[in-house]
Amino acid sequence: MVLSSQDTVRYLRSLKAIRERSLKVYDKAKAHQLKHFDVDESKLDDIVAIVVSLIQRDYDHPTNIPPHSRWRHLDVGGQPRVQGLVDIWKQSYDLLEQTRRVLDLFVVSVLLDAGAGNSWTYTSDGTTYRRSEGLAVASFDMFASGYFSSDPLQPHQVDADGLARLTLERVEKAFQYDEKTNFLVGIEGRTALLNRLGDALKNHPNFFERGGNFRPGNMIDHLIKHQISNREGTHVDIDTLWDVVINGFNEIWPPSRTTINGVSLGDVWPCDTIKEEDASPDSTDHYVPFHKLSQWLTYSLMEPIAKIFGATIEGSELLTGLPEYRNGGLLVDTGLLQLKPEEKERGLAFYKQNSSGNVDEIVPMFSGDDPVVVEWRALIVSYADIIADRVRENLKLSKKEMTLAMVLEAGTWKAGRELAQMHRPNSKGPPIAIKSDGTLF
Repeated sequence: MVLSSQDTVRYLRSLKAIRERSLKVYDKAKAHQLKHFDVDESKLDDIVAIVVSLIQRDYDHPTNIPPHSRWRHLDVGGQPRVQGLVDIWKQSYDLLEQTRRVLDLFVVSVLLDAGAGNSWTYTSDGTTYRRSEGLAVASFDMFASGYFSSDPLQPHQVDADGLARLTLERVEKAFQYDEKTNFLVGIEGRTALLNRLGDALKNHPNFFERGGNFRPGNMIDHLIKHQISNREGTHVDIDTLWDVVINGFNEIWPPSRTTINGVSLGDVWPCDTIKEEDASPDSTDHYVPFHKLSQWLTYSLMEPIAKIFGATIEGSELLTGLPEYRNGGLLVDTGLLQLKPEEKERGLAFYKQNSSGNVDEIVPMFSGDDPVVVEWRALIVSYADIIADRVRENLKLSKKEMTLAMVLEAGTWKAGRELAQMHRPNSKGPPIAIKSDGTLF
């Protein structure tokens, strides 16, 4: 059956498509037919051992692991920043408004959470942070000071008009940016993304409008309205939340992203590894969706929806491992994935052309749309499931007792980060660098 372009767009934006298309790439790996990596699956035992050891090191019991969510980054350093704001709001606002405000914060914080690069830092209250935690604390400080609100009387909100008035200069100042001494990758892309977020809010009033005000947090009202019926309490299907995230925020993606008949697909890329030689020119069978930021946002939104408002999210197992450089770095640093020699050489040459990084830690670098990166990210999705299954088996836990989000939080993401610190102590960066525009990872 030939799908219409509308059906194709709908499919490539679905959670289902992420696993299905990534599995096609994994099948090539099993058949030793990858174009850009060699695979040594004997290293899976090492990866599982590392992940299990981290879980046992950091948690009294595996079921105490929190979900993978932006909340952890926002509270970096053991400071309960989010709950601190909620405690203030409790004095004047009901659960719904408290939830709206946390969702406001989490949306902008996640959308700003693309790779920061190796040199940027952010200092708050005398403490200096890097990478994802630095971006989280910076976004929190911006939110708390009313950066994203157009209403001086309601600084603790994100609204369309507040986003529209953000300028590059204001964003640079907020991130303590300096082109020579504190360079943040993709600062222009981040600013433009926030501006486009304001447009998206107004373009989707069914998700984000309440009383004439367009806010990301108003999605909670939509979710309640479309909750699963005949259940005790509030039950939200993951597809309902995903609809808000993938369609409500579609306009934020740059025009350079993959499109079908002028419709942007977001984080979806052609993958030469699974493209058939006799495929028609307009075939999309080799397109692989990842929707990394959209999934990271969904993981992050689920926690306050459940923790603050008390709703139950059903079907979250449809979410996948996040195809980003920490989970992916784990696979490379352990030797499970090895760049083919010609690709490594090409990547090193690209690094020398595009980076001023420490000469002692030169790594292969590719642009986000490079076939190497697309193949790598598809393998991350599939191997995350395989690793999670083996970790559960080792710890004798079910999928319900240890979700994929818990494995990501306590294991693969953390392992990728700690291995990077060991192998590249100066930059603490991944073994394969991505030339980012600030909107992909």
